[in-house]
Amino acid sequence: MAFKNIELNHQKILELIDENAEVEQILTGCEFTEGPIWSPKEKCLYFSDMPGDKRRRWSEADGVSIVKDPSNKCNGMTYDADGNLYVCEHVTSTLVKETPDGERVTIASHWDGKELNSPNDVVLRNDGVIYFSDPWYGRMPVFGEERERELGFQGLYRITADGELHLEADDFEQTNGLCFSPDEKLLYVNDSPRGHIRVFDVSADGSLSNSRMFADDIGDGELDSGIVDGMKTDEKGNIYVTGPRGMWVFDAEGHHLGIIKMPEHAGNLNWGGDNWDVLYCCCATSVYRVQLKVRGNHSSYMDMK
Repeated sequence: MAFKNIELNHQKILELIDENAEVEQILTGCEFTEGPIWSPKEKCLYFSDMPGDKRRRWSEADGVSIVKDPSNKCNGMTYDADGNLYVCEHVTSTLVKETPDGERVTIASHWDGKELNSPNDVVLRNDGVIYFSDPWYGRMPVFGEERERELGFQGLYRITADGELHLEADDFEQTNGLCFSPDEKLLYVNDSPRGHIRVFDVSADGSLSNSRMFADDIGDGELDSGIVDGMKTDEKGNIYVTGPRGMWVFDAEGHHLGIIKMPEHAGNLNWGGDNWDVLYCCCATSVYRVQLKVRGNHSSYMDMK
């Protein structure tokens, strides 16, 4: 059976999304959209127009506006429970925290005395431990500022409550999207050129161990055909990752359930809406949304009022 916006690989995907679900374009006219994050306080979506070097805001009531220009070609963003916004910046090679009062605080910029490559995506455990990926896309033309790398690897990092930076893995070709399982005992991290997702065990102190393959063969690793990039989990532990033709969906055991098809190259995604059951997908020049039957995996910032 053929569906308009779903490539069916297993019937279980229809427990997550209606077979007639619409993919709605909510805005267009950007250069390349990335890093979506929903603000429950403002009921709006913030996202990066990366090559355009702008951070934009969209809401049902107000439409689209520019909120930061230049934006240091920011990419992944997330909040903590206090409303601080954590931003990965390609041009500055830093992870920064922007407070609700507008203060800018550098969270990470160097490892072992050398500049980070270009922090790309970030996630917070509910106790505040931070994890971020550091590929070198932000040192390439268009998506960043072309310059030589100082590090010889593309790392996965953890920042503890005392602000100390820990290198958790250095064997990725290009670290990219990352997300937690609902119980936060697993951290999923994808590698774009290799077209796969790895999973780590997360200890009580946040350190990672037992790296292993979760899902493989998600495209050919070539940007033009679509790569594994942004990645999120729902409340049941299913994984959603952007890739060729749209958002690939895997269950918690790593079975590929199907693809929610997008009209353009899919780059990143995040949960939003009043009930956290809408997926917003940044796709090249546009942002789309699709209604799901499940909610996103709970993060502490979702309770902000």
